[in-house]
Amino acid sequence: MEVSLIWAVMISKERVYCALQRRPADRVPVFMWYHPQTTKRLGEILEIPAKYVPLAMGDDIRQAWVSNNHAMEGIVHERDGQSHVDDWGIEWTRIDGFNQISKYPMADADEKQLAEYKFPFDRIDPLVSLMEPVMEFEDDYFIGCDVSPCVFELYWRLRGMEKTLMEIALEPVPAQEMLKRSADFSIELSERACRRFELDWLWLGDDAAGQRSMLMKPDTWRQMVKPLLKQNAEVGKQHGVYVAFHSCGAIRPIIADLIEIGIDVLNPIQCNCPGMEPLELKREFGKDLAFMGGIDTQGLLPNGTASQVRKATAELLEGMTADGGGYILAASHAVPPETPDENIFAMYDEAGIAKEEIFDKAARIRKSLRQTQLD
Repeated sequence: MEVSLIWAVMISKERVYCALQRRPADRVPVFMWYHPQTTKRLGEILEIPAKYVPLAMGDDIRQAWVSNNHAMEGIVHERDGQSHVDDWGIEWTRIDGFNQISKYPMADADEKQLAEYKFPFDRIDPLVSLMEPVMEFEDDYFIGCDVSPCVFELYWRLRGMEKTLMEIALEPVPAQEMLKRSADFSIELSERACRRFELDWLWLGDDAAGQRSMLMKPDTWRQMVKPLLKQNAEVGKQHGVYVAFHSCGAIRPIIADLIEIGIDVLNPIQCNCPGMEPLELKREFGKDLAFMGGIDTQGLLPNGTASQVRKATAELLEGMTADGGGYILAASHAVPPETPDENIFAMYDEAGIAKEEIFDKAARIRKSLRQTQLD
């Protein structure tokens, strides 16, 4: 059982709602992602189990993966080279601390075999149940359900990126059917999660771009992927929750489309990619879209000084909250293990979470865990 520990002046749930509604809050909300090795190191520094690091660091959002991202992020191997096969038949192997695909189940399938592939609809209820530990925090924290990947990214995880992109370009009819079937699974998962739990947002994800450009032409994305993502987003809208969307890379060409289909929050804002400068995006789209991310994990955090991190974070916060909110502090990717500790604490301090406060929370977590063990 998780240990529920709340010490904020404003509870986390209220803080995030204030940000999304452009209302004043006691501080900017935070939802940080770390490389597993970074989390482990922070846990050692704070003398708490790694799973409690987000609580100690002041994260305001509690979220669970209930789709294929659980296989990638939620199943943690102890050492590189260890593997598992998920409910989709995808084999994952830990490489450099992360689970990466080592076998695509439909890589060599012909058109008939691809059409006969069965998505794991019989596993939806157990997958949705992955939300249960998170729901213990629903009174105080902002609760998210991550159903990603939703369309294109799920297709290529089954088939392989190169073959998927080739089929989209050269065999659009069967490719469109596979995209639809991928979306149908995500939509059903979303519907059951929204019916079963009181969520604050539904988190969609579908990586559509690389570091320099979109993975497919924007018009192709609009024709083949956008309508399916819209159906998925409508599930959240019908249940009265916010809809967040994650895509890495240079997705500037489709941001207006994401707003059109009902996306409320965009993540992770990879600021080193063309067209993804956070303050420019805020000026252009901030009236209709909230943002989460934008702290540079390639140059600034691992290689900058604490003073540089502090300055960059302060400037980002000022610009991204110029309308009173609309921003959740997060990095542009998982915070890498080579990031100096002082850079992490400098970033949090600029967000209004002092290092002393973090260590105090960690001490309270240790005390609560000891008490739980005694009970």
